[in-house]
Amino acid sequence: MAKRDLITPQDFTVEEIDHLFTLADDIRKDRSRYAHACAGKKMATCFFEPSTRTRLSHETAMLNLGGSVMGFPDGGVTSATKGETVADTARVISCFADIMVIRHPREGAAMVAAHYASIPVINAGDGGHQHPTQTLTDLYTIRTLQGHLDNFTIGLCGDLKFGRTVHSLINALVRYPNVHFIFISPPELRVPDYITEMLNDMGIPYEEHIRLEDAISRLDILYMTRIQKERFFNEDDYVRLKNFYILDAEKMKMAKESCYVLHPLPRVNEIATEVDDDPRAAYFRQVQFGVYMRMALVLTLLNIHVPTEQ
Repeated sequence: MAKRDLITPQDFTVEEIDHLFTLADDIRKDRSRYAHACAGKKMATCFFEPSTRTRLSHETAMLNLGGSVMGFPDGGVTSATKGETVADTARVISCFADIMVIRHPREGAAMVAAHYASIPVINAGDGGHQHPTQTLTDLYTIRTLQGHLDNFTIGLCGDLKFGRTVHSLINALVRYPNVHFIFISPPELRVPDYITEMLNDMGIPYEEHIRLEDAISRLDILYMTRIQKERFFNEDDYVRLKNFYILDAEKMKMAKESCYVLHPLPRVNEIATEVDDDPRAAYFRQVQFGVYMRMALVLTLLNIHVPTEQ
């Protein structure tokens, strides 16, 4: 069987993603059945960019499946500092591990790694481009919380220009019917033209707003994002925009009782801690769902099947 990679969410069909959801549901129901599914398998987590949740979530997923993990949390401790290419790194890692997870600041790096690796490659974020495992987590969270992935309105708020989680999620959600997008950002961080052009070409409705208050009452899902300091070339621009949006208890009063708040994390100050106690705040549940989703993904890419209980 030819190896499979996950570089963008589009690498899996909607039907295949539904299968991942079903598998994640089964894992969530009885994790112990999967405790030894990856015994003897090794995951390499190759992070050329800092990460907490994404790296630890993948490692936790593999450990929960009975496998082992190796890797590095920072490109500064690798041979990349000596000039080694991503292609050569991928070839080398293929000699050590059964599956590779890579995060890299350069767009397209994960695709290069997948081309040269002889083992499955998971893109854990490449520049401002894609973050497909976060997207699968987001989709799984939305489906679990509201029961479906169609016929709803989602508001994406914050850094929509550089936010790879936002770009990935939009590209995934356009495959589901009757999803209405509301983009909420300062003009400097509006969603890229290629995304709005795609939505226009597909006839998918969207709105753009600057104020969160102008849209929050109509949302079924509010997807908050931080203003990303590491993506700015100008410190003054970051300082000016970093507190542009702060979701607090007062703003939550304007939202529907059925409106869930998601965030890919890390949070800086765009969601006040007082919102954490609101039952609609789902971002920490989102983290836990990410472990189940990544467990299902690892099993699928390694073509490992756990027999269904009779």
